[in-house]
Amino acid sequence: MTDTLTAEVLRNALSVAAEEASIVVVRSAYSTFIVEGSDASAAILDKQGRLIAHSVATTLMNSMALSVALPCVIEDFPLESMRPGDVFMTNDAYRGGIHTNDLLVFRPVFVDDQVEYFTATLIHVSDLGGISAGGMATLANEIFLEGLQLPPVRVATAAGTDDQVIRILALNSRTPDKVLGDVRALIAGTAVAASRVDELLTEYGPAEFRQGIDDYLDHTEQRTRTALSQFHGGTYRSEYVIDDDGIHPDTSYKVRVAVTLGDGKAVLDFEGTDAQVPAAINSSLSQSLAAAVFAVRCFLDPSIPMNDGCLRVLDVRLPEGSLLNAQSPYPCGGRFIPCYAAMEAIWQALSDAFPERAIAASGILQPFTIAAHDAPYWIHLAYDFGGAGARSGRDGPDATGIHFGLGRNSVPQVEPVESRCPFVVESMEYVADSGGAGRWRGGLGTRTVFRLHADAHITTRGDRLLNAPRGRDGGAAGALGGFYRLTADGGKQRLPSKMNNERFQVGEAFVVETSGGGGIGQPAARDVELVLRDVADGRVTAAAAARAYGVVLTPGGEVDEEATRASRAADNP
Repeated sequence: MTDTLTAEVLRNALSVAAEEASIVVVRSAYSTFIVEGSDASAAILDKQGRLIAHSVATTLMNSMALSVALPCVIEDFPLESMRPGDVFMTNDAYRGGIHTNDLLVFRPVFVDDQVEYFTATLIHVSDLGGISAGGMATLANEIFLEGLQLPPVRVATAAGTDDQVIRILALNSRTPDKVLGDVRALIAGTAVAASRVDELLTEYGPAEFRQGIDDYLDHTEQRTRTALSQFHGGTYRSEYVIDDDGIHPDTSYKVRVAVTLGDGKAVLDFEGTDAQVPAAINSSLSQSLAAAVFAVRCFLDPSIPMNDGCLRVLDVRLPEGSLLNAQSPYPCGGRFIPCYAAMEAIWQALSDAFPERAIAASGILQPFTIAAHDAPYWIHLAYDFGGAGARSGRDGPDATGIHFGLGRNSVPQVEPVESRCPFVVESMEYVADSGGAGRWRGGLGTRTVFRLHADAHITTRGDRLLNAPRGRDGGAAGALGGFYRLTADGGKQRLPSKMNNERFQVGEAFVVETSGGGGIGQPAARDVELVLRDVADGRVTAAAAARAYGVVLTPGGEVDEEATRASRAADNP
């Protein structure tokens, strides 16, 4: 558009339309995880599947799924067969989806009786079958154990929802009322966004609206190229390890990447990544693409919009049949585990290419479910985050993790969860000394204790609980987290990081501990005043200050300068 102000207004209007749809889904949903965690995504795409805009809360995990899945929906339902009021839904992981519990919903937007755009919404519904409530089939060895698979289906028309599809969903859920409420919320979100797009088409006219979108995407492409041109050209290689697959506890896996930079673009080639396995540590194509895009964007100007223009300069190569591009029937429910490994490998490669923005490894998302072991069913699906790795020049944030799919703001609040489920959250705290020591300290992990007021089944899906998030340039690894059982008599038992339907008795407690982030630089080079502040804040104990940083404190909490000089000199002879 020649009028820059008008163009900016249109761009923001599209984002607001997606944002409004996301809010509608959250306020209309039935599942606790959605209502209390605000975990809903919405986007606007064109008929080519190009991502135009998405809501603030929409994650790359979800927007990439919507973008990759839309062409598959159109393949099954050609554009000319669509009618106003039609709504389509899918969760097929091998055709753009994520896993069985994530429902993707699309509504066509017409211009002069032709489909030109789509509005889309996506959430993780409470339950769609499988061997574990909430979709956490941690030990599944094929996708059929993870839940109901849906190819693209027409879930609604102008006359209302399709009763046959609705009955199938209800029959395959332990919590049908919640799932059907969530589906209606998804459909409502697409309707609101479509109405806003129609208003914009009327205001600007179809031609100017299309030109505005093209200009916006071109502008994003140019900004992304400019940002990538700041990196030193060349090929940078890295890899990251996955603890295990939950079925074979002594077997680890690796994700490998070669990042080639030059000419304002990036090629991310994952050739050499381990092959897919019959265990829930594989990822679908859309999720691995999202992880790669997210990892690169973490090193770029954060004000660059996320849309199709950004994708044009990234060539992501995901070998078919690998952990990052699984084929049927290999399960994909544990997709974030290989995706995290892919992101970490990219970050370490980019840290070599751009040392001024280097980052150490992070403690990651640790999901779990606490659920009734029989009817009437209740489900608490949640997660917590580890500490982020230290960055060059900065300590890592505590208890935030780094995730392309979710943020800490989507962790449900304690009180509403306790009102819906028979347990109490006894405590939630940082774990002192869990951040890896370094000139720049890793972020802290957390400890949360759930005391059960009813018998329950607990399922976990963790990683980086055997191999600690590593440091860089002399920095120490973060401390390991874990899942634990506290028995009624006070005993403590460490649980597997990946387990299905572990029976807990009333009165027992379930403990979630997350790993800390790795440190950067030699710990003895850390400013003494920063160590003193960490001790005062409870992030580092006095014993760890002396042991890890060589900073010796007096009984009164002041720095013993002579002892500190001697200790640090011994650490750096």
